[in-house]
Amino acid sequence: MQRWFTVGCLLLLLGVGLLPTVAVRAAESRPAQVATAAPQAAPSTAPAVAEREIRAQLTPKRYTTLAAEVGAKIQSLPIPEGGSFKAGQTLVSFDCSLQQAQAQKARAAQEAADATLKSTTRLSELNSAGKLELELAQTEAAKARADVSFNTVMLSKCRVAAPFAGRVSEQRVREQQYVQPGQPLLEIIDDSTLELEFIAPSQWMTLLKVNSPFEIRIDETGRNYPATIVRTAARVDPVSQSVKFVGAIRGRFPDLIAGMSGRVIVPQPQPAAVR
Repeated sequence: MQRWFTVGCLLLLLGVGLLPTVAVRAAESRPAQVATAAPQAAPSTAPAVAEREIRAQLTPKRYTTLAAEVGAKIQSLPIPEGGSFKAGQTLVSFDCSLQQAQAQKARAAQEAADATLKSTTRLSELNSAGKLELELAQTEAAKARADVSFNTVMLSKCRVAAPFAGRVSEQRVREQQYVQPGQPLLEIIDDSTLELEFIAPSQWMTLLKVNSPFEIRIDETGRNYPATIVRTAARVDPVSQSVKFVGAIRGRFPDLIAGMSGRVIVPQPQPAAVR
């Protein structure tokens, strides 16, 4: 028994002595791991441009609806739907025979009132007409002149002239149709410059300023077209943190018409250089 106890103690002492050596050898057998810090990119202060797709629609520079100012029958519509016209060109002409007759009647009444005034003035100089008669004659003459002026203005409404150069986008009436005052006749647009509006994050205000270039890809043509920022909205929407931008197509492109839409393409900002 004593012999087995002595052998056990010797084995225990040998095991304790070997532990440091084994630990050292295990540490030597593992490859050394060198911690290398990955280089960090410099933070970019430019706004994120490609976060979402921004849509825009082409709109004419000016557009309006022309309405009738007199009640009459349409005599002619010289410019067809989609046709072009110049500023001051006749777009609608009315049959104003009734208005012309009324104007002739007013001119005849003015001539009679002027003759009466002339005669009453002469009699007043001869003390044959009283002051009241002279004043009444003067009033009737002024009233006749006013009627002539009114009918002259009404006759001028028998022709609708183009307020600006452009195209007819829609005809709402036809020839020989009787219209009432205030009834819409034509919708016209000025497509000399096509504008586009889009809503973008307010952070883009540091990137897009007046005269800043960008592009728009039109869905209908599948092509990119150059554009320029012409103005921005006067305020930022505090809820959505967005702002309205208004741009204009640079140049004339026959394949572009109002109403087309597409995706706004803004140049990506260059990251700051790492020093």
